[in-house]
Amino acid sequence: MMNPSNATELDVPTIMRIGAARMTAGLDRMGRLDLAAHAGIFGPLPRMSAQQLIDAAAQVDLRGQGGAAFPFARKLQAVIDAAKRTGQQTIVVVNGTEGEPGSFKDKMLMIRSPYLILSGAALVAEALGAEEVIVGVTGNELANRSIEAAIAAEPGLRAMMRVVQQPERFISGESGALVRGINGKKPVPPGRKTLAADKGVDDLPTLLSNASTFAQIAVLALLGAERYASVGLPEEPGTVLLSVSGSAKHPAVVECPTGVPLGAVLDICQAPAGDGVLVGGYHGMWLDAETAYQVPVGREGLASAGGTFGSGIVLPLGDGTCPLGEVSRVASYLAGESAGQCGPCKLGLPSIARALAAIVDGSGGIEALDVARRAAAAVNGRGACSHPDGTTRFVLSALEVFTEDLAAHVFHSTCGRPVRGILPLPDGPETANAKQLIVDWVRCEGHGLCAHLLPEVIHLDKTGYPVVLPIPVPPWLEKDAQQAVAMCPALALRLDTDPRKRGADRRGSQPPPIPVAAPTPRPGLLGGRKSITAG
Repeated sequence: MMNPSNATELDVPTIMRIGAARMTAGLDRMGRLDLAAHAGIFGPLPRMSAQQLIDAAAQVDLRGQGGAAFPFARKLQAVIDAAKRTGQQTIVVVNGTEGEPGSFKDKMLMIRSPYLILSGAALVAEALGAEEVIVGVTGNELANRSIEAAIAAEPGLRAMMRVVQQPERFISGESGALVRGINGKKPVPPGRKTLAADKGVDDLPTLLSNASTFAQIAVLALLGAERYASVGLPEEPGTVLLSVSGSAKHPAVVECPTGVPLGAVLDICQAPAGDGVLVGGYHGMWLDAETAYQVPVGREGLASAGGTFGSGIVLPLGDGTCPLGEVSRVASYLAGESAGQCGPCKLGLPSIARALAAIVDGSGGIEALDVARRAAAAVNGRGACSHPDGTTRFVLSALEVFTEDLAAHVFHSTCGRPVRGILPLPDGPETANAKQLIVDWVRCEGHGLCAHLLPEVIHLDKTGYPVVLPIPVPPWLEKDAQQAVAMCPALALRLDTDPRKRGADRRGSQPPPIPVAAPTPRPGLLGGRKSITAG
């Protein structure tokens, strides 16, 4: 059964709290809340009409928890208006993909408190009159089995919900990409602005929001707007979940009221800020240590200090690692995560990544810094989705905060510190088989044909030899990469797995996954005569 008393048995982050627990209620005593435990801790959700939900969400200014912070009341109203205008049914989508490295608050809820998410989603579906709820997930097996077991255990949920798995990629969690994936298309951003509220799953008006947003809806419904707003900032009430890792001695999902100094969050995780703290994830911004310790948690507080709340990711860098080296690693990863749909992203992001790599290894100097800045300016605002803008924001923010480290690399070729890999990148079994372009330097004669065929990944250095971006070849470049390998005159180029990751999918030394047995089916816990869900 999936209900161990020790959360470490579930291989999920520790939960820490500042103030009283709301979304993490009960998780200090139990590893996972099954249907009976959830009902005992939270009780039944009250039934709410669409207008009641809109009024409550507007009163507390509830925003989406996935990064865009769009007002939930406006999103709900937009779906209602679209349904009235078209005469169509509505659909609710729970975005549980959480494909960004460093974010694990949604996975924690899916594994340990799945009914908080599902009951919030069912409450919204009933208010809208939606007959179907789709939960979008990626490759976290434990989270997926927890959600599936929770749905199977409750008849009302089982009748209206289904789970759809998407590829584990950074861009797969973008709302348009998720809708496309559910519709059976390639799960990448659509390249043009299409609101799910107008035309989403099956071209129907779709209420799509992040998993932890639905958990917040459940908490709001249970407490009511006034009690919900009794903690946190008056203009931004309630508690939030933060995913804290990086230099943290104790990585954790931290629940805290808005307005708490970020320094208090760092302290309880024993997370030294060191050279800086990244807030908002890899589309977020850097804060220097002094600012990070003082800034209040919340959208407005972080924005006023030059940061962004995003999806609640907090990554302190600590001391002892090269800041620009860490930024370079992530920039290369983000370049490889492009959907390959527009020139600014396909060519601009690799240019930024190569320039940063040249600064870090000492070969670039002022010229590489100028290239990075010019490439960022050329990319910003010109992409088909938010990925290039978010990447340039991350990079330019780093260049502003890490000025001393930047000067050391530009003028002295090095800062003298190794790159320790403090910022997380995907390293699961799915990355072990990813193919990269590898040069056999014994054979390479510097013909340069590969750079001509594959400028997105390969460029030539000053001596005419190829410099390959150290990333897995993106799916949209696989054909070109194979052509470059086949046409290399010296047979010096090959597609192969990263030697450092070989064997990452061997599970012989790892414990078997925890079996998830569905709890005994019980009647729904939504208040009223026709119960449809747990809550």
